[in-house]
Amino acid sequence: MATLRYLSASDAERPRSTGDDRARNDARLLDAYSNAVIAVVERAAPSVVSVEVRGKDTRGGGAGSGVLITPDGYALTNQHVVAHAGSVRVHLPDGKSAAASVIGSDAATDLAVLRVHASGLEFSTLGSTRDLKVGQLVVALGNPLGFSETVSAGIVSAKGRVLRSVEGRLIDNIVQHTAPLNPGNSGGPLVATDHEVVGINTAIIAAAQGIGFAVPADTAHWVVSEVLAHGRVRRAQLGIVARTRPIHRRFARLYELEQDTVVEALEVTPGSPAGRAGLKAQDLVLAVGGQAVRSVDELLKALSDQRVFERVVLTVARAGVRLELEIAPNVG
Repeated sequence: MATLRYLSASDAERPRSTGDDRARNDARLLDAYSNAVIAVVERAAPSVVSVEVRGKDTRGGGAGSGVLITPDGYALTNQHVVAHAGSVRVHLPDGKSAAASVIGSDAATDLAVLRVHASGLEFSTLGSTRDLKVGQLVVALGNPLGFSETVSAGIVSAKGRVLRSVEGRLIDNIVQHTAPLNPGNSGGPLVATDHEVVGINTAIIAAAQGIGFAVPADTAHWVVSEVLAHGRVRRAQLGIVARTRPIHRRFARLYELEQDTVVEALEVTPGSPAGRAGLKAQDLVLAVGGQAVRSVDELLKALSDQRVFERVVLTVARAGVRLELEIAPNVG
């Protein structure tokens, strides 16, 4: 005998999911995504410029992207875009163009500051990556392969990546994302949904898909402030030639170290900060300001965080003796 099921009033009132309902929900989600990207583009695109570079001998040259960060013409791009520039010209989204000067550049972060010789320009605001989340929507704008005003979207894949610059230094806190990039995107902005620039696109991995990198806006803030104040980025320097050296476990136990490598000073320049502090060739640098250093890269990073002319203590091992040397790095 069949069993009867009686419908309650709540059953009768409950809406049933249908294919049409799902389609409408999908459409709303796609509309929300599209609207988010559209809003970013409408706000940021007027500040994105195409950077045309002519070589010093008038035969070379190249092109890239940039982003205006002030209404009186200051802009950011990549250092490698303008590295050999004899002259620079930027093309604005409204079809106009203007000459530009390279105010300063920094190969260690692959950033350069331009001054566009025009006024009343649309600009974007430099933000920060501190609150940027992995999985967050980001939009890349630029001029890849000569196609001006190109937009691509993706998500933040990772934060805190490390990328080696052309001069060998490590660039910290790189943002990895999936917004497609191509040659010519270099120097263009990576923009979050709050319309702030969170990075300057700098590199891709050849033959890989969905892997792009941007120098964080926090680094860009620092580079801009250094360039505008001093014409270049100042860094603390010791005056040594050094290498990363493995250490034996007995050595690590003797000095209560948790690392298996240290930094060995190979040469010390006479009269340099290191020389005046008493550092000698073959000394092993264990820490800077109490922060352990395991490699030359970590030593450079510690010095990048150190304010120039501010005294700092180097912890050094020399012939079985631990030494504390106070040093005031020079401007590099």
